[in-house]
Amino acid sequence: MNSIELRKAFLEFFKSKSHQIVPSAPMVIKNDSTLMFTNAGMNQFKDIFLGNSPVKYPRIANSQKCLRVSGKHNDLEEVGHDTYHHTMFEMLGNWSFGDYFKNEAIDWGWEFLIDVLKIDKERVYATVFEGSPNEGVEMDSEAKDRWKKYLPEERILLGNKKDNFWEMGDTGPCGPCTEIHVDIRSDEERKAIPGHKMVNTGHPQVIEIWNLVFIQYNRKANGTLEPLPAKHVDTGMGFERLAMVTQGKKSNYDTDVFTPIINRISQMCGIDYGKDQKADVAMRVIADHLRAISFSIADGQLPSNVKAGYVIRRILRRAVRYGYTFLNFREPFIDSLVPVLVEQMGNHFPELKAQKDLIINVINKEEAAFLHTLETGIRLLDQQIAKAKKEKLSEISGKEAFVLYDTYGFPLDLTELILRENDLGVNRKEFDAEMATQKERSRADAAVEAHDWEEILDIDEVEFVGYDSLKADVRIAKMRTVKTKGTEQYHIVLDKTPFYAESGGQVGDSGTIEGNGEPINVINTFKENNLIIHQVDRLPSKPKAQFFAKVNVENRTSTANNHSATHLLHSALRKVLGTHVEQKGSLVGPDYLRFDFSHFQKMTEEEIRQVEKLVNRAIRQNIALDEHRDVPMEHAQQMGAMALFGEKYGDSVRVIRFGESVELCGGTHVHATGQIGMFKLTSESAIAAGVRRIEAITGVKAEEFVYSQVETIKEIKTILGNPASVTQAATKLVEENEALRKEIEMFQAEKLKEIKSTLKQKVQQHDGINIISECVTVSNADAIKDLAFQLKNEVADLYLVLGAEIAGKAVLTIMISDKLVEARQLNASNIVREAAKEIQGGGGGQAFYATAGGKNPAGLESAIAKAVQIIK
Repeated sequence: MNSIELRKAFLEFFKSKSHQIVPSAPMVIKNDSTLMFTNAGMNQFKDIFLGNSPVKYPRIANSQKCLRVSGKHNDLEEVGHDTYHHTMFEMLGNWSFGDYFKNEAIDWGWEFLIDVLKIDKERVYATVFEGSPNEGVEMDSEAKDRWKKYLPEERILLGNKKDNFWEMGDTGPCGPCTEIHVDIRSDEERKAIPGHKMVNTGHPQVIEIWNLVFIQYNRKANGTLEPLPAKHVDTGMGFERLAMVTQGKKSNYDTDVFTPIINRISQMCGIDYGKDQKADVAMRVIADHLRAISFSIADGQLPSNVKAGYVIRRILRRAVRYGYTFLNFREPFIDSLVPVLVEQMGNHFPELKAQKDLIINVINKEEAAFLHTLETGIRLLDQQIAKAKKEKLSEISGKEAFVLYDTYGFPLDLTELILRENDLGVNRKEFDAEMATQKERSRADAAVEAHDWEEILDIDEVEFVGYDSLKADVRIAKMRTVKTKGTEQYHIVLDKTPFYAESGGQVGDSGTIEGNGEPINVINTFKENNLIIHQVDRLPSKPKAQFFAKVNVENRTSTANNHSATHLLHSALRKVLGTHVEQKGSLVGPDYLRFDFSHFQKMTEEEIRQVEKLVNRAIRQNIALDEHRDVPMEHAQQMGAMALFGEKYGDSVRVIRFGESVELCGGTHVHATGQIGMFKLTSESAIAAGVRRIEAITGVKAEEFVYSQVETIKEIKTILGNPASVTQAATKLVEENEALRKEIEMFQAEKLKEIKSTLKQKVQQHDGINIISECVTVSNADAIKDLAFQLKNEVADLYLVLGAEIAGKAVLTIMISDKLVEARQLNASNIVREAAKEIQGGGGGQAFYATAGGKNPAGLESAIAKAVQIIK
């Protein structure tokens, strides 16, 4: 069974068990401050487990794309070196939300693996939680008893809290789990050492393939557990590992999930896979990382230097480094692998096909840039190697290695590899200390200590009324205190709210909540696990009182202006530049809007002007908002609404239409486009390969911009004497200045001739050297340089020392003929540095020509005398 058939078999099996099959959520998470990437199949259902969203389907199954490269789940360093760890992987999962529980989950797990996939049941082991007496949790006898239906007791193993008790985080839903392991070793190996002794020991062929989690507790902030009112099932099975087992392979990388990519890499580098261990690891790393990078870009996350973008950049650079070091790639190559991946996975994940060109372009540019960085790093490392050898050291400083790693993105393992080739090492203790300091700094910055929610009012979910009203009578449902970076923050959840929570690129609302004469300022509004949270400046003294919530009208209005303008801008860009334009990100606040979009070249001034005109025309037409709430996704697409790749949409969506602009959007908007007032594009730039960024202003800010420009023009007119035509007057002034500049240059050239003539008459001879030393009066340093080079060409065996005061600063220049430099071993750079002490300055240059500057013009005569004395 190939990988495509295997995925299909899983989904069809659970569909037959009345599960709703849902698509994979994006791998990149955009509206959750607690997580950058989807690292488990349950992430998109967190809000259901937490009780923040109602259950729509009690049974669900899917194949979820996941990424594990940071935080608690970090498999990056193992990737490629073993046979079963990955950065990006697929997790097959089935869920029950308060419906079936342990018995059904175990029954169906066994049925699918043994009856459908025909896995040898004699090779299967199960683990169950052994219990935790100190927490009052007994052994999971319910799961164990169910497994006795299928397995002999010696193949049902007890597992500790680390292996068999799953927790979402430090707090929140959790529970025991039962893992299914498969022993794929040879019969001889199994006979020598029984499988039950190898489970959870890290053996690459005795592996866990499926984890069935039974969520039945809630972990509170003080560490205690309380039973949940509804029990849930959350299972996750590694698709790549399952393919290895069903296809009879000993490595995930030998399955058809990876072999097409590895075969292509092998062809490109001319090295056969399986012949060299280091080359094999490199090919596996690249094949794995290609998937992580491509899916991330398809989901809207471009490589960058911050947060999720930095993680993706780091993965890409790791792949480039392996190709550079072990496969001899010196030009971009990973982008050439993208079509193989698209061919293989594009049918199940259509975002790969749709974003193929963008993925290729982004990867190509990133590769080229990092290859240049690698060359820079190698040059810097060569300097450290030369220094170590000169000083007869056995290693380079760990601090220097960390600078290469941290500043230049130069991996430590590559540093160590190059050092070994030069019989050197690196001080790992110093390096680790620097790394630990940085990590501690990052941990301190990211540390968040959240108290338990104090429940005030029992509600099913928060009702958002902010589309229709900016004020409402509200009650507080829950509140808590959060400590971050040593500062206390206060969070409030209301039963209903007019405050828009930050999402979809739009900033959160601010305003006030008032009750009992107690005003509370709302600083920001955001979402966490689908819960609308209001960050406030303090908690109320009487939280059970009735409150009145009021949004900051001015900020909301300006934000709505900018948000609606992004829709008009998107439509205009597609008209002017082409339908290849797709939104790649946005930021909408009260002061300005930012819009990122796919386009492969800089916009021309004419294109910018056309876009502005189209947006402003739509504003003047005063197009009324055509809003459709809770529209089925299929109907929304029939209306022409564009779904953005990387966004997670529900079955029902909100459609926003302004004339020809039709988009899926949850943000706040104007009632008619005329409210926007005016649109002014302020900048257009590149932010990544194939992605451009526009910044613009609307409404009051656009009005202020116009006034500012008018005032500037008025000031210019006044300066120019209020001419009828500012342009003609400015042009005339520029022409006059150019004519005057040429006259000044001619005057300075004549003056320079006179100075040169005078200096030639003052030549002093000493030991075969023609010495000229003088303070001169010139307007700029370029004049001295010009004078020095002219004299060098006209006076043989010249030793020239010139001083000048320019703009209140001392300038010292030394010119020595090439013959004297070579014959007398003179160095103008060394001499000028010594002489510059007299003018309280410093400088340098070449052996034949050097300059220095200083803040003490009174010391010029002494500096000149000192420079002359050096050669006498």
